[in-house]
Amino acid sequence: MSAEAEYDIAIIGGGINGAGIARDAAGRGWSVYLCEQGDLGGATSSASTKLIHGGLRYLEHYEFRLVREALMEREVLWGLAPHIIWPLRFVLPHHSGLRPAWMLRLGLFLYDHLGGRKALPATRVLDLSRDEAGTALRPGFAKGFEYSDCWVEDSRLVVLTARDAADRGAVVQTRTRCVAADRSGDGWVVTVAGPEGQRQVRARALVNAAGPWVADVLRGVVRENAPAAVRLVQGSHIVVRRKYAHDRCYIFQNADGRIFFAIPYERDFTLIGTTDRDWHGDAGAVRISEDEISYLCAGASTYFREPVTPADVVWTYSGVRPLYDDGASSAQAASRDYVLAMETPQGQAALLSVFGGKITTYRRLAEAALAKLAPHLPAAHGLASGWTASHALPGGGFPKEGFEALLTATKAQSPFLPDAMAHRLVRAYGTQAAKLLDGARSMGDLGAVPGADLTAAEIHWLRDQEFARTAEDIVWRRSKLGLRMNAAEIAAVEQVLA
Repeated sequence: MSAEAEYDIAIIGGGINGAGIARDAAGRGWSVYLCEQGDLGGATSSASTKLIHGGLRYLEHYEFRLVREALMEREVLWGLAPHIIWPLRFVLPHHSGLRPAWMLRLGLFLYDHLGGRKALPATRVLDLSRDEAGTALRPGFAKGFEYSDCWVEDSRLVVLTARDAADRGAVVQTRTRCVAADRSGDGWVVTVAGPEGQRQVRARALVNAAGPWVADVLRGVVRENAPAAVRLVQGSHIVVRRKYAHDRCYIFQNADGRIFFAIPYERDFTLIGTTDRDWHGDAGAVRISEDEISYLCAGASTYFREPVTPADVVWTYSGVRPLYDDGASSAQAASRDYVLAMETPQGQAALLSVFGGKITTYRRLAEAALAKLAPHLPAAHGLASGWTASHALPGGGFPKEGFEALLTATKAQSPFLPDAMAHRLVRAYGTQAAKLLDGARSMGDLGAVPGADLTAAEIHWLRDQEFARTAEDIVWRRSKLGLRMNAAEIAAVEQVLA
């Protein structure tokens, strides 16, 4: 076993919360070690509905603090990473028998005004018999409401957050499992197992941000006997061929009270989801069920003029949300707010466990976590608290309304790029697309193309800059090019990596 290294904070879990805490802490000058048993964002954080949103339905459960904080974060995050976060307009068709129009108007009024909306457009009423948004819907939908939220490339948000943490001095190790953590003196001895064997690190404080495995870490790694108040809720999505031509999204109300979304996805597809049901199995083995596929297809068919059937599904994904168990009677009613549980028994080293949360509020969660940890750490000697609200993520150093200008500049630098490829690269890498393409004067200079428009140069960038280790990391998380590649092409990506 290799010798111990010493850090201020050790973090278990490389999802959005672990990465967010690592970035914030590293920027403030604390030394940080983060281990992730698989790929960054490889579980819950890559299985979201890809939205930076306040959560309109949470208003029904009186979660005003959570909604307000999330609404305030939309434009903050958009400004930090406008290549992977951008505004969307959502169409909510109204029909009798479900939530009444007055309730929707009230909820949307609060949604517009609760979080200090500035750049995002306000809510408006639609005549679906005249508006383009009505053409994809079944006859009978006359009135709708349209409001704003934002899209996010969730996996890339995690990776870029971790990349920035590493650039600021954090040590980030993927494919590295924490197998034991023991208090020793005024700190922790953390044993991890990775590709190069076992090693130990010492840390003043330990953060358990293991997501669906937060309880497993407490019981099996830290060996705490206290019950962990975590409720695992499965959320699944389906992807079908594009259902309509315009670029707006739909938010639909189901007869069981649930809402779900239909969102333009990867140019040629529509994303439909999510479900909500309790999960009691292995979080690493979660898969969409036939019942969930049927549920989403039936719900979408209630609204779309052209029905959606299981045969239309080209891809699915499913994840487990580690919600704080607040005793709610149903999975959909369980709070999405985060809870930070701090343990310092008899003045010993601090353990902070993260329960719940949503991708939209990860930055605020990190600030709250470090506020709890700060009294147990040396004085910070870096940036001040709150710095993450104004420092762009990698690739995001351009005005949030300036995507088209950046795309034009990239095309001018690399005129040999096909338009669709240039657009994809700028969306994925922002200002760093120029670095990825630096020196290339033709497509041939970018190396082999295993499939779609993925080049060897991009694969090597993802390996060297973005922690990618397998083809799956690249074609399903760093990108969604797996939708356009067959098994042989994906295997060829593995060969380029090797």
